[in-house]
Amino acid sequence: MTAGSISQTQPPGLLGDTPARDYVRKLQLFHSFAEPELRRAVAGLELTPGARVLDAGCGSGAALEWFAAAVGAHGLAVGIDLATAHVAAARAAAPRGCPVLQADLLHMPLAPASFDLVWSVNTVNHLRDPCAGVQRLAALLRPGGRLALGQSSLLPDMYFAWDARLERVVNEAVRHYYRDRYGLQERELTAVRGLAGLLRAARLRDVAVRTFTIERLTPLRAADEAYLLDAIFRGTWGGGEKLRPYLCDDDYEELGSLCDPGDRRYALRRADFHFLQTFTLAVAGRGAGT
Repeated sequence: MTAGSISQTQPPGLLGDTPARDYVRKLQLFHSFAEPELRRAVAGLELTPGARVLDAGCGSGAALEWFAAAVGAHGLAVGIDLATAHVAAARAAAPRGCPVLQADLLHMPLAPASFDLVWSVNTVNHLRDPCAGVQRLAALLRPGGRLALGQSSLLPDMYFAWDARLERVVNEAVRHYYRDRYGLQERELTAVRGLAGLLRAARLRDVAVRTFTIERLTPLRAADEAYLLDAIFRGTWGGGEKLRPYLCDDDYEELGSLCDPGDRRYALRRADFHFLQTFTLAVAGRGAGT
């Protein structure tokens, strides 16, 4: 690894990412919420002691502890992220001897063929050129190494099991909101669905894909309610306010009630609350002779 620097004035990523952007709290909420399923995904990779692992787009650094434990004292787990706040949080969370670097994914200060596994979750969807990003990650693999690309919600999430119509219009409102916020077309927001194609375009072999279901029922764990309320209901939807221009009056009023813990209709305390989200992990390897 080599030292590197990063410009604080570089153009923003597809979803507005810059070194100054900070959504540490949302990342921490997601990892606490999805930890059981993420741990299963990591365990399925069957890392061996002594392996070298890179978490590319490590966010708040929650997975670094898992990787460090898997590879042991003779292995190495490294994190890298674009945002200053995320790097600071990851460094605070990472085990001793686990470096966390700040860099752009397309300009990482890392030597080629350095890692046995590169893990990158909910990251390539932030790139304006996902194919170039995956090729850069693939170049970091040792012969026989693997690249694991993870992405949440390739299938639509289920929030309102009792009202598919409201769920549909809310999902469409979210898509409209992000298109308007970032000046994007629908195709730019869905290109990341082709994880397998991105891996094959990078000339990796033995592509395999597995989708994990994150399923929660009332009564919720504290970590589940915190994520759904703070990161989704309040954060992504703004309690309905962010989606107000894209909903009719009745749907806006109902969504606001469902998002409000002080309302008797609050979704997360309903006896019929049933949440589904998917997490898809696509894994491919670099040939031993390449």
